[in-house]
Amino acid sequence: MNLNSGNTPWQKTLEPVPSYPLLEGDIRCDCLIVGGGTSGAMTAYRLSASGADVVVIDKRTLGGGSSQANTGLLQVSNDKPLTSCIHTFGEAQGVLFYKLCQASVRNILKLQDKLDIDPRIHPCSSLLYASTAEDIPLLRQEHETLLAHNFDSEFWERDRISSVYSFSKAAGLYSRGDAVTNPLRLLHGLMAKAASQGVRVYEHTEAKHYEFKDDGVICYTGNGRIFAKKVIFAMGYETQEMKKDKGALLVNTYAIMTRPLPELPKWHERSLVWETARPYLYFRITPDLRIIAGGRDEPLTDPERREKRILTQGQRLLEDLQALFPEIQDPEIEFAWGSVFGTTHDGLPYIGAHPRFPHCYFIEGYGGNGTVYSMIAAELLSDTLTGKHRAELDLFSITRSSKPSPPADPYGDITATI
Repeated sequence: MNLNSGNTPWQKTLEPVPSYPLLEGDIRCDCLIVGGGTSGAMTAYRLSASGADVVVIDKRTLGGGSSQANTGLLQVSNDKPLTSCIHTFGEAQGVLFYKLCQASVRNILKLQDKLDIDPRIHPCSSLLYASTAEDIPLLRQEHETLLAHNFDSEFWERDRISSVYSFSKAAGLYSRGDAVTNPLRLLHGLMAKAASQGVRVYEHTEAKHYEFKDDGVICYTGNGRIFAKKVIFAMGYETQEMKKDKGALLVNTYAIMTRPLPELPKWHERSLVWETARPYLYFRITPDLRIIAGGRDEPLTDPERREKRILTQGQRLLEDLQALFPEIQDPEIEFAWGSVFGTTHDGLPYIGAHPRFPHCYFIEGYGGNGTVYSMIAAELLSDTLTGKHRAELDLFSITRSSKPSPPADPYGDITATI
């Protein structure tokens, strides 16, 4: 699957980029992780602390798939609001999902001082503003739901928003406890630490096919075999080429990064900014005063068409940015890219086992909060593989109902379906 088009920004922030060898010959391990993106790196890091014998393979270089298009947002709130999660899954399960996201963000923040490669993780706040007047009651309800379950939330009206931002919106939710990161530095920081703790990592090593045995899995690569007791598939959206999940939805999404600005616009606490519309626009600031703008999602097309759409969609994102922050004079796009993006009908990622694949687990962190989901998956699966039962996996079951679960997301839905 061709995942990305255009020019992504992160490789220039890490030079030299760590490299790993090609696997040649046969090896054995307790756990094979297929995929060297964010999910694979987080899981390898977590398992390395347990003393398990772990191997990671990637058919590209590490981070060469969807991770290079990641815009580095880490949030407690999700594409699916807590109120909607409670309506769909029940109060206990809906709140559990949000609590897991909250714990995940906190755990990612702790990585800042644990990795040898600085991941550039910074805490920040978020503003979710009402895209239309019709969304204001829904925002107020979400605010009350968040407070009722001890999540941080402030309901801001127009005067408060316009006093600290360049734009005026009728209402918004302001929350603290989120973060931003440099996704490539985070990934390589995690993998380098895992490798220093005994994890064997191989790049340009593609899994050709698998044999599922009573006592494990044999993975055949181009130059050898891997005999693994367990396998974790951390292949992101390319999982859909291996097994199609009826509840998964794939679209094209777009993002830009500007050149550094001479000074900040009126932008409170350098917060994340996003909206209630679905699909939504989002904006963040980097430490060197660049602006990342993303969104403009559209139905999945062939890579050639996506490549052609980057210029148009990138210009529209720049216009969206200037509409919010008109004092930014003549911002210039330095990086623009389009990528495959996925979510699910019910708004939750897929994490766990599948009956068709014995001894195997999947991480499918589909949704705008994918890095946070990767940390949740790393913790749940590493505990599972080391013998600790994690009942939370039931929430993310891959075999749960794949049909859209009413009521619909109150902010809308994306409808392109695999």
